[in-house]
Amino acid sequence: MTSDTLQLSVTLHGRRWHADMTRPLDLSIPLQFDGPQPAFFGADGAQALTLQAGSFVGDVRRGGSVNCARYSLTPHCNGTHTECIGHITRERVSVRDAANHHLVPAILLSVAPQAVSDTSERSHPVPRPGDRLITRAALQYAARDCQPFAGGGLVVRTLPNDTTKLARNYDTVEVPPYFSAEAMGWIVDHDIRHLVVDLPSVDRSADEGLLTAHRLYWGVPPGSTSAAGATRPDATITELAYADSSVADGRYLLNLQVAPFDADAAPSRPVLYPLVAA
Repeated sequence: MTSDTLQLSVTLHGRRWHADMTRPLDLSIPLQFDGPQPAFFGADGAQALTLQAGSFVGDVRRGGSVNCARYSLTPHCNGTHTECIGHITRERVSVRDAANHHLVPAILLSVAPQAVSDTSERSHPVPRPGDRLITRAALQYAARDCQPFAGGGLVVRTLPNDTTKLARNYDTVEVPPYFSAEAMGWIVDHDIRHLVVDLPSVDRSADEGLLTAHRLYWGVPPGSTSAAGATRPDATITELAYADSSVADGRYLLNLQVAPFDADAAPSRPVLYPLVAA
């Protein structure tokens, strides 16, 4: 079979689908070291520094034999990244161990955040006036014709959607939207194990350290910093992704590619492949 006709046939819950493997849809934000990039939580921008060792200079433009740089970045703040339960626990749980389901069925949903004054849904701490929430009602409506796959993935694209997300400084704009407790409950009820969002966090950026949505998602009790009693320790959250408006809502295979960092988070590249009923 030639590469231009490569298709993968899968059976999901008794139904056959074809995935067109020649049409990858990359949801990661390219990380431009020392260039425009997302910024969050006061972290320094990602940088690339030329390696110099004795007479060696790792830059061909400066007479070096090869290019060789040292990179500095904060995965949680500088671009598309995937995190695991180790983000909120004393135990140093590695995302490399959690993100080991590399091809899973997923759906992409576009949702408009709602002003807190327009919904009865809440989080903890209590949302402040002007906050905007990703609500359970919005997710339910967006998924009315495309229900999630149990054990699979969910990509949430917030509206309006534009390319400013590729290099947005979230510290200089209004508080980014975040998930209500009810919305995260809906995600858990559908057994979604790989959540991908175009936001810097599923929680409010300043939430008194409560991380309500993260805890609900991983099944960690309020105030706990232990992974021992978590009900969903193998689930992952990918933040600061970007789904171009040309990518339609619907069903996909999600290939979650995560850098093999032995850390709670690592740069990642979520890739979608369209699923079509056989």
